[in-house]
Amino acid sequence: MADGNGSKGQRRREAVLQLLKQQGRITIPEMVDRFGCSEATARRDLEQMEAEHPVIRTIGGAMYDGMGTVRELPFAEKEGLSILEKERIAELAVSLIHEGDVIGLSGGTTNFLIAKILKTRKSITVVTNAVNIAMELAGSPIQVVVTGGIMRHNSFELCGPLGEGMVAHLNIGKMFIGVDGISAAGGITTYSEQEAQIAKALIKRSQAAYAVFDHTKMDRTSLFSIAALDELRGVITDASLTEELSAQVEQLGISVHVTG
Repeated sequence: MADGNGSKGQRRREAVLQLLKQQGRITIPEMVDRFGCSEATARRDLEQMEAEHPVIRTIGGAMYDGMGTVRELPFAEKEGLSILEKERIAELAVSLIHEGDVIGLSGGTTNFLIAKILKTRKSITVVTNAVNIAMELAGSPIQVVVTGGIMRHNSFELCGPLGEGMVAHLNIGKMFIGVDGISAAGGITTYSEQEAQIAKALIKRSQAAYAVFDHTKMDRTSLFSIAALDELRGVITDASLTEELSAQVEQLGISVHVTG
């Protein structure tokens, strides 16, 4: 049930925010114990706080992100950013996909555009943990395999042990991973712990993983690690890599695909 008194809920969230600022993180059980609320209320509070404050949801709680790392935007907001660049990146990614391929698409706006382009292709299987990508492919000749899990509303990605368990039984050829940051030292990273975990599982079950990103993600490190650079087969982007990133990628023999 919702709070009977809106101001009471607001005061509780303000107190949680102060705790997060002081100690860096908080767990659901800690919120239940300290504020006498239910687990469901605690989760709703954290969901609302994530949208309004520099708070990152984690498995079982939340962290305060006051360090200016890469921040999450709702899918609808991200969809309009660098749209032309993302469309070109998506077209380049699709050029690597051939008849008979089993590919993987994590969530993200660029991967959603890949799905839109793929809709008319035949004899391809797409494994995805993103509900919006699965719906985009519905009714097309594409065979779609959707992982299980709990949906994150900001990204429409299904996450959690249920999905990770299913992915463990799959065999994926090319895996296209959307990222929030890529750097020589940090590898590929994201703002969500849950999304990082399912992405790790998808990469582990793929023969070749490709990081898909626009130039704004270069030399940036978000909070949660997905994979080191040496776990990638290639990168697909819209601009030449920065000097440090380029040197590391070349040393590791990772293929670089840049839009024309």
